[in-house]
Amino acid sequence: MDNQVKPITVAIMDKEYVVGCAEDEREALFASVEFLNRKLREQRDGGKVIGSERVAVMAALNIAHEYLDYRRHNDTNASEFGASIERIQSKIQSALARGVSFQLTGASSN
Repeated sequence: MDNQVKPITVAIMDKEYVVGCAEDEREALFASVEFLNRKLREQRDGGKVIGSERVAVMAALNIAHEYLDYRRHNDTNASEFGASIERIQSKIQSALARGVSFQLTGASSN
């Protein structure tokens, strides 16, 4: 696959910008542009912010907040998941040390 960076023109709030993008990242770029345009329209159409620069700053602030909230939530989930795995490993080690025989079964019921 060609990973050479090529210029691509994208439209953000009816203005065109040329950005460098590898071929295998084009889909992600277009998804990001679509997401950004949606957030910018939400700010503009909300009517509380006037001026394109202020709309962009407020949209960026909201995106940053959403991202940090998402990351904080996922970090908590990952930590809880890691603790659960450690408990399971400890129980398995304990059972093996005692010579207990056990069989792992799937979660589905037959």
